[in-house]
Amino acid sequence: ATGGNKLRREAFAPLLMNSTHISPCYEYRGRQEGESAWDYGQRVANELETEIQRLGPATVMAFVAEPVVGATAGALPPVEGYFKRIREICSQHGVLLILDEVMCGMGRTGTLYACEQDGISPDIMTIAKGLSSGYLPIGGSIVGDRVADVLEEKGGEFIHGYTYSGHPASCAAALENLRILKEEKIVETVKGETAPYLREKWLGLGDHPLVGEARIVGMFGALELSPDKSARARFKADEGTVGMICREFCFESGLVMRAVRDSMIISPPLVMTKAEIDTFIDLAAKALDLTYAKLKADGMMVAA
Repeated sequence: ATGGNKLRREAFAPLLMNSTHISPCYEYRGRQEGESAWDYGQRVANELETEIQRLGPATVMAFVAEPVVGATAGALPPVEGYFKRIREICSQHGVLLILDEVMCGMGRTGTLYACEQDGISPDIMTIAKGLSSGYLPIGGSIVGDRVADVLEEKGGEFIHGYTYSGHPASCAAALENLRILKEEKIVETVKGETAPYLREKWLGLGDHPLVGEARIVGMFGALELSPDKSARARFKADEGTVGMICREFCFESGLVMRAVRDSMIISPPLVMTKAEIDTFIDLAAKALDLTYAKLKADGMMVAA
């Protein structure tokens, strides 16, 4: 209802509440020449302050964001200090901070919750997928005391049950998954061993002539494809065309990489081994080579 994915909003637009957006923290596209990463993050975060003042603080209920943007831009981590400033602004104006950790939560970034890495706590956090490692469908919202206390004080009861939510089978799968994550120290292994190894290999793909930027946090990464690395250019072809070409080459090789616009994103299993990472990187490099060759042959290595 509040996201920036226009395609997903269009069909439901007449039913949605009014919402407005600020610029994403998208360092690759947004940081100006000579601007430090910190200054860029503060500048973009301060757009929230400006927008709240424009709308009037009393009219703003919440700010909603992903700690690491997933399906809208493709594994897009914020710069250091961005979310701390966002938290400050929300607290200052009494605006709820709602963080969506459906894609980036439950250990994927090297901590159980991605927001831990920024040292902040939201007022509400949404979780899903990783809660059961995808074995059974389940999702939920974690509500902080600031919200829960008001609901209980004013409403007398925190009503949160629905007919098909919290199904016992899904909950059992989630509890077992959480037990395994804890007892086998899977998140710790991701943070200390496999994620650093994957990061080194993944960033190496940034040297490929088709890759404008390689970015990754934990087990959540993206390759942003570009016809001109030095200019950070976009392709002249319709947005998403090149990403889908690369995706098909991935599938043909038995590799799963998701195309988001012209970026290829990954969220591999948290139990991935170093040997599997090596195979994964080899297949990704092969898909990039095949995509690059096809684009050159078809005259598509053209900037917009």
